[in-house]
Amino acid sequence: MTGVRDGRVERAYDECEALTREQAANFYYGIRLLSRERRRAMCAAYAFSRQVDDIGDGDLGAPEKLARLAERERALEAVAEGAASAAAGELGGDGVIVALADACERFPIPVSAFAELVEGVRMDVHGVEYEQFDELVLYCRRVAGTIGRICLAIFALRTTAAEGAASEAASLADDLGVALQLTNILRDVREDAENGRVYLPREDLRRFGLLAGDDDLGSRESQQALAGELTRSLVTVDPQSVEGLVRFEASRAREWFTRGGQLAPLLDRRSAACLLAMAGIYRRLLDRIEAQPVEAMRGRTSLPAREKAWVAVRGMLGAGL
Repeated sequence: MTGVRDGRVERAYDECEALTREQAANFYYGIRLLSRERRRAMCAAYAFSRQVDDIGDGDLGAPEKLARLAERERALEAVAEGAASAAAGELGGDGVIVALADACERFPIPVSAFAELVEGVRMDVHGVEYEQFDELVLYCRRVAGTIGRICLAIFALRTTAAEGAASEAASLADDLGVALQLTNILRDVREDAENGRVYLPREDLRRFGLLAGDDDLGSRESQQALAGELTRSLVTVDPQSVEGLVRFEASRAREWFTRGGQLAPLLDRRSAACLLAMAGIYRRLLDRIEAQPVEAMRGRTSLPAREKAWVAVRGMLGAGL
């Protein structure tokens, strides 16, 4: 039975790695620098996170989305309770859960962080609105800060790290996750608005003239109305307003990158290289958005593969590999 179980786990990891290569190029450029065992654990973590995100971004109605998120929470309970052997037997049809369960046996991955991610996506389903930046930060911590903490559990700290470094590293990983999510939000403003979602704080949109008035939102319908207004504003408003908004938000994201980047010296060389590559790709993306803010609001900004590879190499050099 051990051979059968091991084969099932191997296939589950292969499934997760293929999904990560296909769907998360920015992420994969970094994690490919890790050892095989750590890379596979990262792919399992990504694959589960992708399942959760796809539920929130899908075309199902809100009740069905909430039901599926609840099912993912139950799967997490099985991971927390039964580890890989139980998951392989009881959830053998779900390769992602089988791989994640095995990864959680090998590394101190906080399953509770995945539950926070589910809660963050549940915020999307409910159409939570953000009046102020602090409210948006809570969302970013749930959907991305959690990923930072999960990655940290798979990374390795330097053997020379000072006492208390683990606690500091967790806080910095959370900060870096917020930086990455703020960059994602800026990259996807137009796309999200066309899909009925607005993440940028309303006080910022009003400040730069992209939102009129002080409407009391509070319903899915009003969220759609806000998204429609933002979509129109991105086309009709003075380009200087768009530039001001983008540069204001980019400056905020840089502050979070600066704090989160302090994590790298606490990690061993391969883990640091992975982090520097991933963070570097997103910082380059932020640079491009800030340099061409009006164009960025017309469609999704991306980096060519050669530029991502160059950033990954810089990450390796920066980590002393």
